Amino acid sequence: MEIRELVPFLGRRTAAEKGTDAAAASSNGPAPAASGPPETAPQPPGTAAAEPAIDPGLADELRARRAEIARMEEQALRNTESISVQTSELDRRRQALEDRERNLHQQIEEVKRAKRVQRRELEQISGLSAAQAKQLLVKEVEQEARHQAGLTIQRVESETKQEAERRARNILAVAMARLAGTHASETTTRLVELPNDEMKGRIIGRDGRNIRALESLTGVDLIIDETPSAVVLSSFDGVRREIARLTLEKLIADGRIHPALCEEMYEQAKVEISQQAAEEGERAVLDAKVHAVDPELTKLLGQLKYRTSYGQNVLDHLVECALLAGMMAEELGASVETARRAALLHDIGKAVTHEVEGTHALIGGKLARRHGEDEAVAHAMEAHHNEVEPRTVEAVIVQAADGLSGARPGARGEQLEQYVARLKDLEQIALRHEGVHKVFAMRAGREVRVMVDPGAVDDERAALIAHEIATAIEGEMDYPGRIKITVIRESRSTSYAS
Repeated sequence: MEIRELVPFLGRRTAAEKGTDAAAASSNGPAPAASGPPETAPQPPGTAAAEPAIDPGLADELRARRAEIARMEEQALRNTESISVQTSELDRRRQALEDRERNLHQQIEEVKRAKRVQRRELEQISGLSAAQAKQLLVKEVEQEARHQAGLTIQRVESETKQEAERRARNILAVAMARLAGTHASETTTRLVELPNDEMKGRIIGRDGRNIRALESLTGVDLIIDETPSAVVLSSFDGVRREIARLTLEKLIADGRIHPALCEEMYEQAKVEISQQAAEEGERAVLDAKVHAVDPELTKLLGQLKYRTSYGQNVLDHLVECALLAGMMAEELGASVETARRAALLHDIGKAVTHEVEGTHALIGGKLARRHGEDEAVAHAMEAHHNEVEPRTVEAVIVQAADGLSGARPGARGEQLEQYVARLKDLEQIALRHEGVHKVFAMRAGREVRVMVDPGAVDDERAALIAHEIATAIEGEMDYPGRIKITVIRESRSTSYAS
């Protein structure tokens, strides 16, 4: 019981004691007074004084109350002593915590002072501040980690994709590789079969909008003549012809032909042709018995599937050169691997000559070095047209293999190569002008279509560009008849409602 509960009991005890004292006094008689009225006369004998009676129940209750109060007082004293002990213990613990906190603060300050001294000594030794040293270290570690991670990811992805997707096909191609290469005469046209003659009208479209959209997108002439159920695609660029053929076949299969769908199918065809080029490059690497070629070089090799040199397919020419070079190197005791690799890659610069200035031999050598090929391979590639003096036996072997592949009967045709070169010259002349986005030489070189950037070229400037291109062609080229220059400035606005 708490101390505050003792108050009512103490009050009741006081009142009870007062009542008990009064009862006791009345039983013993009145106390003698020092002064006052005279005493009353004594009562006659035989009469007894009346004494007040005490209720036995009240007396028992009073005794019980006194015992309870005494017990509560003892409990209160014990509680008071316990509280005093606890208070003393808390005070002692608080003092100990304060002492430990003061010691901890002192130790922290000592550690900080030691670190500052150590940092100053390190800065004096290295000549760099702490911030500069930290920044330099973090930057170097980050660069090295990014570089290593990028190389590892690229290598693993390339190897995994090639190994998992076409391993069976590659093994079959190696088993079927033969030295005797076939030669098919390349032309500048491609015939696309139509399900019926009605499809010709759908390809042309209302007011010719469909055929104009296809020719603008692909840069290929669509020749629709009296040939039944067929359309002829004409272009000197093999990649353009293939993309146009695939686009047209997709449109025919879909059945719906309009400019918007033409653009969609054109983009899909470009992606598929890119994938086919990569597969062709891998096939050529295996046919040539060359291993571990960088994936980027393999893709560039595949692009040469759609390019010809003097009527000879460039990719077939490279595979044939690689096989010839390997046989000659084996007979002469030279490095067979170096000769094969250099012969397979010696014309790879032709895949990017439209993007990089320089001859294809020198460009190919730079590409080979950039993608990890040996210096002996790069040198043999650069020297196959004597633009670099041959210094190794393998370089001379590559020259011989290149000459043998091109000189065999029926391999090349001079007239087709001259025709393609003339069309390329027409496109290059038009591309020199500012604001020109794309150029297509069409209709056997009788028309040049120029696409300009509508944001950089207005209508007046477009007319001036057409005149400048015509003047440049007249001054720089020899050609029969007339060449039509068409400058197309098209502006589109697209929005989406959702």
